[in-house]
Amino acid sequence: MEPLRARTLPDLVRAGAEHHRDREAIVDGPVRLTYAGLAEEVARFAGALAVRGVGKGDRVALWAPNSWRWIVAALGVVTAGGVLVPLNTRFKGAEAGYILARSGARMLLVDDGFLGNRYVDSLDRSEIPELSEIVPFDAWDAFVGRTGDVTATVEPDDLSDLFFTSGTTGRPKGAMLTHRQSTEVYVAWSELADLRAGDRYLLVNPCFHTFGYKAGVIACLLRGATIVPLPVLDVAESLRLIERERITVLPGPPTLYTTMLDHPDRHGHDLSSLRVAVTGATTVPVVMIERLREELKLATVLTAYGLTESCGTATMCRPDDDPVTVSTTCGGAIDGVEVAVDPASGEVLVRGYNVMRGYWQDPASTADAIDADGWLHTGDIGVLDERGYLRITDRLKDMFIVGGFNAYPAEIEQTLARHDGVAEVAVIGVPDDRLGEVARAYVVPRAGLALSERDLALYCKERLANYKVPRSFVFLEALPRNASGKVLKTTLRGEA
Repeated sequence: MEPLRARTLPDLVRAGAEHHRDREAIVDGPVRLTYAGLAEEVARFAGALAVRGVGKGDRVALWAPNSWRWIVAALGVVTAGGVLVPLNTRFKGAEAGYILARSGARMLLVDDGFLGNRYVDSLDRSEIPELSEIVPFDAWDAFVGRTGDVTATVEPDDLSDLFFTSGTTGRPKGAMLTHRQSTEVYVAWSELADLRAGDRYLLVNPCFHTFGYKAGVIACLLRGATIVPLPVLDVAESLRLIERERITVLPGPPTLYTTMLDHPDRHGHDLSSLRVAVTGATTVPVVMIERLREELKLATVLTAYGLTESCGTATMCRPDDDPVTVSTTCGGAIDGVEVAVDPASGEVLVRGYNVMRGYWQDPASTADAIDADGWLHTGDIGVLDERGYLRITDRLKDMFIVGGFNAYPAEIEQTLARHDGVAEVAVIGVPDDRLGEVARAYVVPRAGLALSERDLALYCKERLANYKVPRSFVFLEALPRNASGKVLKTTLRGEA
């Protein structure tokens, strides 16, 4: 079987070993795995899971940064028949614990201590009753030292992963996606991105996000490219790796490119190997697209649009699109996918093979998201031009994007509302030169209690991932409301 024809991830790993045997699959510091070596590591890890009872449909969570171990563990989980549940490395214990409990994960694979975070200690095990085993990465060798045969048979329409995404309620929901979706969508994505066998792909986007895992790991395996994972967004290290590893493909959020273009050490590195950039998720300046093409001589610079519920991708620009098109639109629908705009509300709708099977054990939210005709309601407002290219103009949902990460005001508001000194709070996203948008909180203090920005920021930092923490606080006597009592966030945005 050719990798591009594989419709399960285990088949994809095996096909890669057959067709790209001695080509490098992963380069991670001193670790250099060929495609054949990757298949061996994945089989060993899957066997270690199987011998411990992980089988068809079991959820296994993975809480770790980008690395060769993340990739092997993720592919090992799905090869054993399990369902991967990625966790954001920025999560606090309560955030991760909710997803572990909600998914019913029976095992947690964790790089405990990453960036000083004691992930395991932060969890309240009493609230995660189905979690029976935690496997830290520093016990990797002992874990894979006891392995067995994998007996599970994986089919294309089996669930491959649950990526949890929050909604306007602030409670994360697990989008159910299959092996077939995860491969077919990224056959299309990798073709439009001009990803080729032998390309060297700097994996900056985190693997716990669909962009990193599916447009990164899976796309590279489909095309026979080499994955060079980076655990944190570090522009100086990115410049060094581009030169040392002759990186050709560099997807990432706009902040990566703008920071790289303006970095004082850029001209001290040979970046001539770069050929492809793919971005999106937030406002993309036309001048940035022009600079990538003119200063870095990139042949292909694209933007794309998608959400977790659409397997990460719904629309994409084409390689010959001009800078203005790339900057101001998200491109047209990928093959086999329909995109429409509701004439009444302006909401962007998506229908096709890429739409999730629903939210994990949440039929009510699923019915709200996917209508009877199969259209996924994205919560984004947009317009389609005469070419069928999509332009996002606003959001129905309150969500805003911080450096490529979705932030949901409801979740931040719920956290701040628990502070003893907060009577009312409303959160919006405001523009930021580096991150695109950041949170700003409008706070009504409780009578007789003094609040400071510093106190509230520290309170949030203890309870929320850093990208969700408001960068500014505005104290008001009252929040603006309409006649029915709803907070007028449009007024707050206008003032901001």
